[in-house]
Amino acid sequence: MKQTRVTLATGIELDVVDVGPRDGPVLIFLHGFPDSHRTWRHQIAHLSGTYRCIAPDQRGYRGSSKPKGVENYTPDKLIGDVFQLVDALGVGPFTIVGHDWGGAIAWGVAIMGQLNGRVSRAVVMNAPHPVIFPKLLYTNRQQRQASQYFRVFRDPASDELVDQFGLGGVLLKAFGEVRENPKMEAEERAALMEDYANREAAIAMLNWYRASPMEVLDMDAPYEIPAGWQPPALPKLTIPTLVIWALDDIALPPANIEGLDEVIADLTLVTVPGSGHFVQWEAPAEVNGALDAFLTRTGHG
Repeated sequence: MKQTRVTLATGIELDVVDVGPRDGPVLIFLHGFPDSHRTWRHQIAHLSGTYRCIAPDQRGYRGSSKPKGVENYTPDKLIGDVFQLVDALGVGPFTIVGHDWGGAIAWGVAIMGQLNGRVSRAVVMNAPHPVIFPKLLYTNRQQRQASQYFRVFRDPASDELVDQFGLGGVLLKAFGEVRENPKMEAEERAALMEDYANREAAIAMLNWYRASPMEVLDMDAPYEIPAGWQPPALPKLTIPTLVIWALDDIALPPANIEGLDEVIADLTLVTVPGSGHFVQWEAPAEVNGALDAFLTRTGHG
């Protein structure tokens, strides 16, 4: 997919796919870790006949700007990139679509965007809600175990692994093995391996974890909410919201979808059995079908 270079008001530059009719309803796609715009290949191919599909390589990824310093990867800056991107492209109201870390940013974009009228709908795939996730990290053993890789990514010693082996060295330390996913096409795997070799991007990608406010304790810490802790004071999401959740995600168990109806007023929940974390390309037919139904029902296409 052809990319264009877009400069934001802050000076951050993003490489962006922007395809589909200029006057069509706008979908902004946010990829996660350790990914790129390419993760949305099936959705963009399916939807770009009707919708204007915009998919950046986010800050720190591939050829996009990689400012040095953890402070440049806090959620407010990443959310701000999205609004500055649509400003730079002259886009009106849009639907935000995100997966993994892109989904985490999509939650923030949706909550802010419903207040200023910029965001009309939200679609989140296998990305935990910012009110539910921190509670699970404290109380749910399965989620805390699955999130121990945060501690490896945040360890400064991981930078030496990046220097020696690229991102793959850190992934190997965090997960013990990096198995090939049989559902990934060979050309996509080759592109991903090339991305992993970019040392500067690897450090920037790890900075997303280092700047996150989420606390991941070790496995021996008590399984209870710490005294005095309060969840983020976020308003309820009121715009139409589709959550697609792959049920075989080893990093984010289905406990993450419990209670979503308490934080989202207009929720459509679609679960996908038999798919792992990267549901958008592991189960593209199911994802595209869910997107079609949701976008049609909510009145834009």
